[in-house]
Amino acid sequence: MSDPAVPPSPSSRQPSPEPPASRRWPFFVAGAVSVAVAIAVGEIVGGLVAGAPSLVVAIGTLVIDLQPPGAKDLVVSLFGTNDKLALNILILAAALAIGGFLGLVARTHFARAAGVFVAVGVVALFASLRLATFSTPLSVVTVALAVGAALLTLRVLVDAAAGSRTFGAGANRAPARTADRAGIMDPRGGMPDWDRRRFLILSGSLAVGSVVVGSIGRALLQNAHSQEPVTADLPPASLEPAPLQPDTSLAVDGITPIVVPNDAFYRIDTSLLAPRVNVATWSVTVKGMVDRTVTLTYDELAAMPIFEQYVTIACVSNEIGGNLVGNALWRGVHLRQVLAMAGVHPGATQIVGRSVDGFTVGFPTAWAMDPSRDPMIALGMNGQPLPVEHGYPARLIVPGLYGYVSATKWLAEIELTTLEAFDAYWIPRGWAKEAPILTQSRIDVPRDGASLGAGPVAIAGVAWAPDRGVSKVEVRIDQGAWLPATLSAPLSKATWVQWRAGWDATAGDHTIEVRATDGKGEVQTDQVTPPPPDGARGHHTIRVRVG
Repeated sequence: MSDPAVPPSPSSRQPSPEPPASRRWPFFVAGAVSVAVAIAVGEIVGGLVAGAPSLVVAIGTLVIDLQPPGAKDLVVSLFGTNDKLALNILILAAALAIGGFLGLVARTHFARAAGVFVAVGVVALFASLRLATFSTPLSVVTVALAVGAALLTLRVLVDAAAGSRTFGAGANRAPARTADRAGIMDPRGGMPDWDRRRFLILSGSLAVGSVVVGSIGRALLQNAHSQEPVTADLPPASLEPAPLQPDTSLAVDGITPIVVPNDAFYRIDTSLLAPRVNVATWSVTVKGMVDRTVTLTYDELAAMPIFEQYVTIACVSNEIGGNLVGNALWRGVHLRQVLAMAGVHPGATQIVGRSVDGFTVGFPTAWAMDPSRDPMIALGMNGQPLPVEHGYPARLIVPGLYGYVSATKWLAEIELTTLEAFDAYWIPRGWAKEAPILTQSRIDVPRDGASLGAGPVAIAGVAWAPDRGVSKVEVRIDQGAWLPATLSAPLSKATWVQWRAGWDATAGDHTIEVRATDGKGEVQTDQVTPPPPDGARGHHTIRVRVG
């Protein structure tokens, strides 16, 4: 019989079992809170110091740029104009989850977890340095501060989770199994009550502080990037369209207005924060296959002949019946006049617009040179300087083309090249290189799923086919005969029209369908396709119940 007083040899000891969840969760929390602290540091530095990066924005932009074909359409279809908010939330959730896992690793291998934190910091630095809107030195400093704060927080919270009486104790020590300082252990096992309370107070305080500091930083960032940085009045237009007449709009409650206000105009782009451009130092350069490189400041553009035109623009991701389309009165400079100053080479078949943040579009030179349309460098929108979110100080507006191939916001460069030599941002991601806006129509009134009373009902909406114009809109009920709708007077071939049809509604469930015919006689197809690669097709159809 062996002597019970003799301890077993080291070789006979069994490996320590994995601690129960009640002992692991504090380490998960420690890692997640450490990430929250890092994010908060990045947001507050970015909000307080011009040119410093938001790490969430930097990594989010990297995610956008690395997205696989089809991802844009999926995200926009799910979240619409809230796509950026959804991406921010996804990044935060993923970061906190990764941090929690690293907290579990730090329980026994702090150095490994710290190494991953540093590696993630390197990725964040790389993401920041890719963006021309962020300063390189400030990016290095911001990432260093964020990673340092995260590691300090992780060290402190891991020690607290292990029940340490002194912060900064051994990195790889197992959780303490001493009695509670009051002599009472948690009956469920795990941390003693006193240590549990201490950890919860500490981690909770850091988490709440991170939320507060991060929210303040993001608010400062949003404010800095959304304030109107106008230093001069919008230049007057020497050529203006005729004033709107009563027949250019239809009096139907709930119909989309002919001119969409700036604050209601859709916004789809790749920038998580709209670039804030200093107009005093801003300029646009025309280069490439030209006789001479031309650089124009804002004042030089404003001194050129200024004109206004109504143009309807649309996002290629717009689903049938979607709202990623709008009409505005744009004020700016004739693009062809600016190109003439540079002297376009005959072999230049593509015009590339480049934003201050590096985003690119590309469209055929022949499209811009066609005298039937008037592409422009826009400086104003609906009588005001361009809002920051819509491209201040200047953007391209090219009638008839989807925005992803034409409507460069925050314009910095115009390059003349060939269609074969360059693929703009969205082309390698699965979208068509040439993308005229399709003939489309939408029912605004009544809404899909509405309950209506029997009797006369107004059916109304908008239809567009820039820059061919809309010649006819028809509706039908329950697959019956197509009935003509009344159209508003068109502002131009480059804009949408409103339409209205009457219906004597009878009790029951009904479907209402709409189609448009463009100015060239082409009828909107009923063959349904998704937005990729060159726009959604099909008839907008809704269902209503008449009681």
